This record gives sequence, C-alpha cells and structure tokens, in this order.
Amino acid sequence: MKFDHFGIGIAKGMAVTLKNLFRRPVTVQYPEQRLNTSRRIRGNELVWSKEKCTGCATCAKACPQGVINIETSANPDNNKYEVKKYEVDTGYCIFCALCVEACPFNALYMGYDYERARYRRGELVQSRDMMTETPEKHVSGYFFPDRAASLPLQTLLVEKITEEE
Repeated sequence: MKFDHFGIGIAKGMAVTLKNLFRRPVTVQYPEQRLNTSRRIRGNELVWSKEKCTGCATCAKACPQGVINIETSANPDNNKYEVKKYEVDTGYCIFCALCVEACPFNALYMGYDYERARYRRGELVQSRDMMTETPEKHVSGYFFPDRAASLPLQTLLVEKITEEE
C-alpha cells in the first residue's frame, strides 16, 4: 500500500466538521423542551375503556408475551361478564399492539405517553385504575385514524415545543 497523498483524509474530515459546525443544532434540551411525536406512536402505556370492555379476554389471548392478566366474573343481572381485574405488566410488554388490534369492542388503545420510567420493576405493572380512559390520558392514533386527526402534528426536528411549568 502506497501513500501518495498524505493528509487528504484529514482534510476531508475537517471539511465535514466545518460543514456541521455552522448547522442549526439538532439536540433538544429534553426536560425543558419536548417534541411532539408521531400521531401513531405506540407509547409505553395502554389505555383501557371500562365502558366498552366486555371481559372477553381476546386481548390476553392475542398477546405474544402473555403480559395481560384479566379476571372476570359472570353478572347475572345484565347477562355479561364483569371485569374484576385487568393488569398489564409493561416491564415485559414489547408494545406490538396486537392486543389493540385484536379487541373486537375497541376497548383498548395504545397510549401517547412514553415517559414511564420507574425505579422498581413492580411499579411497571399497570392496574385497571391506572389504565382507565380519562381526559388526562393521551390516546394514540395507532389503529384508530379517526382519533389521529385530532392529535397535534409531529414536530421532530422541525420546531420545538417548549413545556411551560
């Protein structure tokens, strides 16, 4: 191997460095500035609708990891199942959303939030009270295009959203 042009590699590297030196920064100061994610994000939580759920456990059967634990009891008054326990262990969940797609009554949604880091593994188990659909819970547009229309546009690397406290 013969080195005819010594220093060309260094010059190319310096050219790339200088080109990127004057670019707009791409880094976001995370706690202070947040970006709007995709409308169809599969976040780190599930949102469950108590009114729509019939306790058929189709979501638990469709889960490849087996992280959905549902217990029902028969309610003789209205001839339906009553959901006693509904838990999802998000520590083992791979967020494939097969449970959302399998639910025949559209009672399960992917959440929009992705900040669910915890210090203890036991805190990653979502109970039915934590998963119940409320106005504070952000429901993703994944598998539900009608809900996606009402969500904010994605702002990754375009414009930054500053969170006010």
